Amino acid sequence: MHNTLPFLLAMVAAVVLLEMWATKLKIAYPILLVVAGLLVSFIPGLPVVKINPDLIFFIFLPPLLFDAAWDISFKEMKKWWRIIGSFAFLVVFFTAFSVALIANHYFAGFTLALGFLLGGIVSPPDAVSTGAITKFVKISRATSTILEGESLLNDASSLIIFRFAMIAVGTGHFVWHEAAMSFVWMVIGGAGIGLILGWLFVQLHKFLPTDASSDVALTLIEPYFMYWIAEQFHASGVLAVVAGGLYMSAKRLVFLNSTSRIQGFSVWESFIFILNGLVFLIIGLELPEIVAGLRSEGTPLGTAITYSLLITVTLIVARMISSYAAMVATILFRRSIASQVFRGRTSLLTPLLLGWTGMRGVVSLAAALAIPVTLENGLAFPHRNLILFITFVVILLTLVIQGLTLPYFIKRMSSFNTVFTVESDEETKREMKRGLKAHVYQFLKDKYDNELNGHVGMEKFLKHWEERTKATDDSWMNEKTKVIFLEVLESQRQYLTELNKDSKIDEELIRQQLYQLDLEEERLRII
Repeated sequence: MHNTLPFLLAMVAAVVLLEMWATKLKIAYPILLVVAGLLVSFIPGLPVVKINPDLIFFIFLPPLLFDAAWDISFKEMKKWWRIIGSFAFLVVFFTAFSVALIANHYFAGFTLALGFLLGGIVSPPDAVSTGAITKFVKISRATSTILEGESLLNDASSLIIFRFAMIAVGTGHFVWHEAAMSFVWMVIGGAGIGLILGWLFVQLHKFLPTDASSDVALTLIEPYFMYWIAEQFHASGVLAVVAGGLYMSAKRLVFLNSTSRIQGFSVWESFIFILNGLVFLIIGLELPEIVAGLRSEGTPLGTAITYSLLITVTLIVARMISSYAAMVATILFRRSIASQVFRGRTSLLTPLLLGWTGMRGVVSLAAALAIPVTLENGLAFPHRNLILFITFVVILLTLVIQGLTLPYFIKRMSSFNTVFTVESDEETKREMKRGLKAHVYQFLKDKYDNELNGHVGMEKFLKHWEERTKATDDSWMNEKTKVIFLEVLESQRQYLTELNKDSKIDEELIRQQLYQLDLEEERLRII
């Protein structure tokens, strides 16, 4: 323990330093972390980082999924649900099927069940990698929502494939009708349990005498409860966390006050950053042990590399084919959507770019490491180290090759069509602020008209309410005006909530304005 703890602390420090370096170089930090972990792993004398396969999902996945569900706009997801659904489920199944066929045909001793196991592991693209890469290029909210929504849901579909493939490998047989019933229960049961628990947690926050610290602490453990309870009922823990996270995100204004929301944002941002950083470092650190396992199995390193390259190409090609199939289906059956997404002479390149956004990462590593060392009968799990090696190489190649080239492709295509064109938000922001000013003025006139007339403090309050911290003299803010100010802020939140029902308004702009209102309320509390 005394040797491991300093090493873990050094890993966290390395994550921070490498992220700063990556920002300076304008590349995605997961790329540097994986490469750094690989290089560090060759330093002699360092402790070996090992994680219990039974705990790998439980440690990393719940908070990562909960955070992604909390941040994404459900309104935008509904707008693009057909594309998101096709990529999150159909494309994942097609990719896993393609990998299974290739592995079963070309890999010595690889059964179809092992092929599906590998396919379930490497099929889902990673939201963290994509988000880190697109940070340096401007893409539209539609594109961002499609990529984030896909990554949020494809974790569930790929892990369902992974679970069924594990059963097939362990038992040697696969009953399709039982699998179909189990699949339905995992999807419906997982989402239902997540929604029920999300509702219960919201009620707990509302009725318990919590403060900001306890609110944030509860949100840190709630995704673990969602995942664990769903798994106890043999439902999908991933879908439980996603469904519960989406529900609680939609209710954040109901059960969290401004202090809890502000503190929670900072705590969760740091927590998720550390988790992601550690996982990507572990990806690099695991390689020497995986290679040693390959040698113990008698698999030549050159053969393993060839297999890995073949699977990587299969993943890229399968995603490209799926992207073009989605484009054709959209043009045939959803002409209104197709006119927004695929237009212009270069629209044929749009699926090519969507197909290139298939970097693998956290979920693939977690799934691979979760493969048990032995089967239930005590025999060694077949080709475990080869699967781990292929997964590592796939993550490394997709991160480095696709990750480094994706920003260039997006910049070149940014003027081609609406999917990769960033719409200007300035006019929307101006309209929203004008609407807020008119709403606040009318609110004050309707409720405090008599008190406004002839009251110097109230007139000054009405005149300067929108200037926020520009005011240097807060002596006019007495208890009466403070109460009214808080009512004004709450009224603005209600106005923005109603405004968010307009499908043309980007929810991210609404959330930014709500966050500013939270900051204003916190400033008011210390006056």
